[in-house]
Amino acid sequence: MGISQSSDTMTEKFSLEEILDLFPDRETKGNISLKYISGIASLESADRGDLTFLSNLKYKKQIHQTKASVILLPTGVEFEPKDEQLSIWIENPSLAITKLCSFLESRLLPKAKAGIHPTAFIEDTAFVDESAHIGPFCYIGVGAHVGQNTIIESHCHIGKDVIIKQNCRLFPSVKILSLCLIEDRVVINSGVVVGSDGYGFDQVDVGEHRKIPHLGKVIIENDVEIGANTTIDRARIEETRIGEGTKIDNLVQIGHNVRIGKGCLIVAQVGIAGSVRMEDFVIVGGQAGFSGHLNVGKGARIAGQSGITKDVQPGAYLKGNPALPVQLSQRISVLQRKLPELFKRFAQTSDNK
Repeated sequence: MGISQSSDTMTEKFSLEEILDLFPDRETKGNISLKYISGIASLESADRGDLTFLSNLKYKKQIHQTKASVILLPTGVEFEPKDEQLSIWIENPSLAITKLCSFLESRLLPKAKAGIHPTAFIEDTAFVDESAHIGPFCYIGVGAHVGQNTIIESHCHIGKDVIIKQNCRLFPSVKILSLCLIEDRVVINSGVVVGSDGYGFDQVDVGEHRKIPHLGKVIIENDVEIGANTTIDRARIEETRIGEGTKIDNLVQIGHNVRIGKGCLIVAQVGIAGSVRMEDFVIVGGQAGFSGHLNVGKGARIAGQSGITKDVQPGAYLKGNPALPVQLSQRISVLQRKLPELFKRFAQTSDNK
């Protein structure tokens, strides 16, 4: 694989052999004389020298018009490549593109070198493994621990007694505040704050609110990924916990003492109030909101912009505000659109009488 760079762009070039090596269980048809593939593009915008893919069959017609040199197709899709065009049939083209992009990323963004940048400040009682990378202007607090092969990029703050285990990556300007635990292979994107105080006040008089101290911590389990500018509040007591393999999008707010299970997907701008219990494999669409002290059952699905004010049963699929079973919510939506016509007909009937 080679990389060519001009004054304003950088183009990745990868050989046909490298592509085929990534997909040993494949079928191919056609041939190209190009030595390198210069980019990845959609079916519609791809040009000669590009690789494209069909992941959604509703775009099947576009494969006959694409100018791409290499086309990844799902097994069973019939297609006859043009001259200077190669078709590759694989079981899951979308997953294949993910694999290819990961391959390119490893070449374009090599792993940061072990060591501590001279502008970083490490407290005397902190421990940083010799294989870890600490970037410019980072702070590693009293009693903090940074484990093997962990990468902490520039301007990150790691608070008192924080533990970050192995093979984690913190992008620039992440803040992990005191006492939090980050387990293995966690990815935390730029601007995330883990362990800020929860939103808790006692009202002692009208207009007078006394802050409740938050003395707990946040635990992030293995293989979690947290999107940019998400905030996860520390517990009032005990812990806020994010379960293994959960993926959280950008701009999500997770309140104090929330517990999220394994393998959940939480899309952007979701707000989860304090002490919510979310079981394993829950999926939450963007801008959904949760009242405090609720239980969301295993495998539940919450549509975007839903308002959750009651417990959710395992496997439920809810939509709307207040949230209802999705089929009922859709029926109500259809009826709402018909209301103007129904009122018009009712008025006409009344006038005729």
